[in-house]
Amino acid sequence: MWKWLHPLAKPERLYQLCGKLIPVFSLLALATLVLGLAWGFGFAPADYQQGNSYRIIYLHVPAAIWSMGIYASMAIAAFIGMVWQMKMADLAAAAMAPVGAVFTFIALVTGSAWGKPMWGTWWIWDARLTSELVLLFLYMGTIALYHAFEDRRMAGRAAGILILVGIVNLPIIHYSVQWWNTLHQGSSGILQQAIDPSMRVPLRWSILGFLLLFISLTLMRLRNVILLTERHRPWVAALVTRGGPKS
Repeated sequence: MWKWLHPLAKPERLYQLCGKLIPVFSLLALATLVLGLAWGFGFAPADYQQGNSYRIIYLHVPAAIWSMGIYASMAIAAFIGMVWQMKMADLAAAAMAPVGAVFTFIALVTGSAWGKPMWGTWWIWDARLTSELVLLFLYMGTIALYHAFEDRRMAGRAAGILILVGIVNLPIIHYSVQWWNTLHQGSSGILQQAIDPSMRVPLRWSILGFLLLFISLTLMRLRNVILLTERHRPWVAALVTRGGPKS
């Protein structure tokens, strides 16, 4: 494991690796998202109860799933950064935070749009919705902490503490529909077993597409964060001399 992680601790090596991976993950993300969303919105059958309004799940469910998945990934990176003092792990968490915040915002907005025809209101202080809103605040707090300190190491430590403390919110989001009496519908299973196959298959493609989109955006942001942090290093100056950042 350490042999695999050690090269990633070097900013220049990680920057180059990100540059090589971005085209691959970007193309895969584009292909899977087009397939999943086009299939879900254009060809999946209407629901026998909700009609066509259910189709928002092809945006809502992937965004909600990965809003938690991204935060869990940030927690892993923050833990590695704090325990093994790996600066690149802190930068990876910093790169993920805005992506996770956008995914969480999408989940909240699409959930509200879905709730209007189902519940008759855009928003209620339901346990699932409220805990997802708390997740958005955690992302925003993390982003704010990364920009609150000029010392990158201090910023990483402060943000890392918040991330690790906030991890307690993830099981609350996941199990809220079981622990409390909520209007939010119950879980359809880890693999969406409760959903009809004609609707489930495009949903799985959308979930995969959102994952690949997250990876692509994080790699792009990580390259920029590395350049900003290492801007005084000779290798960054060499990139500029050669005509700009290249992979």
